[in-house]
Amino acid sequence: MSFTLEIGAQAIDFDLPATDGKNYSLKDFEQARFLVIFFTCNHCPYVVGSDELTRAAAEKFEKDGVRFVGINSNSENTYQEDDFDHMVQRMNRNRFPWIYLRDESQEVALAYGALRTPHFFIFDQDRRLVYTGRGVDYPRDASQVKVNDLERTLYELTAGKMTTVPMTNPIGCNVKWEGKDRHWMPPEACDLVY
Repeated sequence: MSFTLEIGAQAIDFDLPATDGKNYSLKDFEQARFLVIFFTCNHCPYVVGSDELTRAAAEKFEKDGVRFVGINSNSENTYQEDDFDHMVQRMNRNRFPWIYLRDESQEVALAYGALRTPHFFIFDQDRRLVYTGRGVDYPRDASQVKVNDLERTLYELTAGKMTTVPMTNPIGCNVKWEGKDRHWMPPEACDLVY
């Protein structure tokens, strides 16, 4: 069995606190035509380097019924800057157009099989997975980007087409697992990353 959710899999529910003071689950996004759930954090250079491209996609496709939800599952004990207070500060500073959730137990990251930050999962109206992987080919430096998988996939989906590339390898920092070295990854996930 694959560590990461496979194409066609049903979105896994969650109940997580957000930086806006509310808790959210899948039902809070049931009006969304497509739902982008992405695992992210506060500090990773691959996240910071591609934040504005993610923002651009979220804003561009909002009119087409696409909603974005960011989830930070990183251990604050491994990387203190990933704690909830820093998440609130980051959202207040950047005003990103997505809900930013805290997965302190890391159960949601494990359920989805999040490998990196950022790691994107796009679900259709029935909340079946239609894309998983990277947002862009060079997330650390937006000026170097030649392929925007996130926007391509959303263009295809909102036009009623099938996704031409449903899976790519996420590019970024490893998820920071509680009690593990910063570079640790679940053994069953290691053969998925090259």
